[in-house]
Amino acid sequence: MSTTTIRLPADLKVRITAAAKHAGTSTHGFILEAIAEKAEQEERRADFDAVAEERYSRIVSSGKTIPWQEMRGYLEERLADKQAKRPTARKLAR
Repeated sequence: MSTTTIRLPADLKVRITAAAKHAGTSTHGFILEAIAEKAEQEERRADFDAVAEERYSRIVSSGKTIPWQEMRGYLEERLADKQAKRPTARKLAR
């Protein structure tokens, strides 16, 4: 484990201390948990962005997509446990 110094504004330090006490943990533990949560959030966002970029690249390269209304109807039928015909991708309308 390494040591890092952070300088907190006085009002933030008071808020962290109160929140840690309310959560039943130490200020140190509260700050570590907050940093870990923020790091995980950014990792999830980066993963989401990577998947979105990959999917968009496939749309651009194939020129095909499924209109939202068709996909929404398909998903709603699936959620209602109905037999649903999967929509087929077709060229983008321009």
